[in-house]
Amino acid sequence: MNLFYIPAVILFAIFVIYPLCKGISLSFTNWNGYSQTYKSVGLNNYTRMLTDKNVIRAFVNTLIYGAGSTLLQNVLGLAFALLLNQKFRGRSATRTLVYLPVMIAPLIMGYIMYFFFSYNNGALNDLIGIFGMEAVDWLSNGTTAVVILTLLNSLQFVGISMVIYLAGLQGIADMYYEAADIDGAKAWEKFRYVTLPLLLPAIISSVTINLIGGLKLFDIIMALTSGGPGYDSHSLSTLIHRTYFASENAGYASAIGIVTFLLIAVFSNVVVQYLKKKEVEM
Repeated sequence: MNLFYIPAVILFAIFVIYPLCKGISLSFTNWNGYSQTYKSVGLNNYTRMLTDKNVIRAFVNTLIYGAGSTLLQNVLGLAFALLLNQKFRGRSATRTLVYLPVMIAPLIMGYIMYFFFSYNNGALNDLIGIFGMEAVDWLSNGTTAVVILTLLNSLQFVGISMVIYLAGLQGIADMYYEAADIDGAKAWEKFRYVTLPLLLPAIISSVTINLIGGLKLFDIIMALTSGGPGYDSHSLSTLIHRTYFASENAGYASAIGIVTFLLIAVFSNVVVQYLKKKEVEM
């Protein structure tokens, strides 16, 4: 093994492998997070999750955050990329505006959006009040809160997908479109049979990044709803935080963390393998 790999391997072992192994071992205990003593509880933490309605709700929300954000970011990202791949005045400024939210920390974005969706003096309620409409408590309903969080996460990070797709589009040689023109292909046919197949490597990269980001969504939830109302907008990541610090149940939080890790690893791998298979078929 090349000696230059050693520092990276040591850091990876210290900050990834060791915490993962420690988390797995703690997930079989009743540790409260600060006590010097704790005991093994076997698989109790894992079996408890099967009937814990808060974990089940957070699991469903996590899938919504992951799948919803991935779908929206890729559809919008591709649409922006197709638009901004054309030559027009103000193209560079538009690219900057679309990408700008990516540069804002998700926690800060959550706090900014709180002043938009707040019931009292929120910008959105002030706006609809101009038209004589009653103020709406946007975040008082769990389903509405989950939808808002998914939309906000998607809109903030759509710039990443846009950049990936722009790079993919600019890597497609003009000769493919010229050949399609000779065959009399229409705009939709060129997009379906030329652009999409040649964009699959970019699609795989974008979907993987968006999916992992959505499944581990944390910052914007904590800033905007803190998982509320109740537990209705929690993701598995925010539920781990609440279980560990508020409920002082580190063993159970560790078990939820391991399940979250497996969910992200398995789900993202299945999607990537499916897309790679489609790439070969095309």
